[in-house]
Amino acid sequence: MATAERQAFYERIAPAHLAPLWEQLHALVTAEPTTSCVPALWRYEEVRPHLMQAGGLITAQEAQRRVLILENPGLKGQATITGSLFAGLQLILPGEVAPAHRHTQSALRFIIEGHGAYTAVNGERTAMQPGDFVITPSWTWHDHGNDTEEPMVWLDGLDIQIVKLLSASFAEQAPAEVQAVTRPEGDSAARFANNLMPVDWRPEVKTSPVFNYPYARTREALETLSRNGEPDPYHGHKMRYVNPASGDYAMPTIGTFIQFLPQGFSTGPYRSTDGTVYVAVEGSGESRVGDQAFRWQPRDIFVAPSWMPVTHRAEDDAVLFSYSDRPVQEKLGLWREQRGNA
Repeated sequence: MATAERQAFYERIAPAHLAPLWEQLHALVTAEPTTSCVPALWRYEEVRPHLMQAGGLITAQEAQRRVLILENPGLKGQATITGSLFAGLQLILPGEVAPAHRHTQSALRFIIEGHGAYTAVNGERTAMQPGDFVITPSWTWHDHGNDTEEPMVWLDGLDIQIVKLLSASFAEQAPAEVQAVTRPEGDSAARFANNLMPVDWRPEVKTSPVFNYPYARTREALETLSRNGEPDPYHGHKMRYVNPASGDYAMPTIGTFIQFLPQGFSTGPYRSTDGTVYVAVEGSGESRVGDQAFRWQPRDIFVAPSWMPVTHRAEDDAVLFSYSDRPVQEKLGLWREQRGNA
């Protein structure tokens, strides 16, 4: 507690833009991670009507990106779901185009609903299906379009807060609404997604050169793994998406993961320093995050804050997609995990 003499000193040094560390040290250097992020669940069946209503209020062209932010209840007004990462549901209606632009923020798209709408990245389009994981690397031109007869919805995940922290945000609008297609669909997959790559190719960025990881191939790999061995007691059968050129994470700032939980399987308590966003892809089950229990079904989204114990229980065969800031933490030597109870 500050004495009158100390308080007078603090007031004298304040105009010089100085402050005493000893009054704040306990809150700045904590014994364990602290965060205002809280566990939360978004049920898709409840969110979807709001998203469709937004589709009648504003066009994709006018909005640039018609997205409803999944705002963490503990971080109101900050447009963030974990404190470091953004999450939002984007809607593209039949016949619409979300205009081409680029920005320094890296983005992922995880497809929730609809079949066959496209995203284009640096001159190549890819048709999107539910469960696909699509990357928009930093500072790449990208636009989205829907030539189908049904709405298309996907989860956007971006490193907006990380870029903001570093004051490194740039953005630019393309001169044309739709970028020219300069490479046929599937070109990047043919070059980089089959344990092959062009002999003289050298990576220019740290992001994976594969920008669509189709769910069909991912699901096949999970199914094979589940037949070949027992699940990890804390993760089930869990894999991370990788950059085939380096073996590192597919994105430099966002780690992306997929896990298969067999029917009736329950994980042991697990916690890590990377706050994590989960999407239920298949099946149903229950996840306990701290002292809260979330029952989920396909398309539901929930968040687990940093260093909060998490367990999953699958009522039937289930698949969860997830993403976090783990790559950043690992590169800075900050990431930590704990399996089981302390």
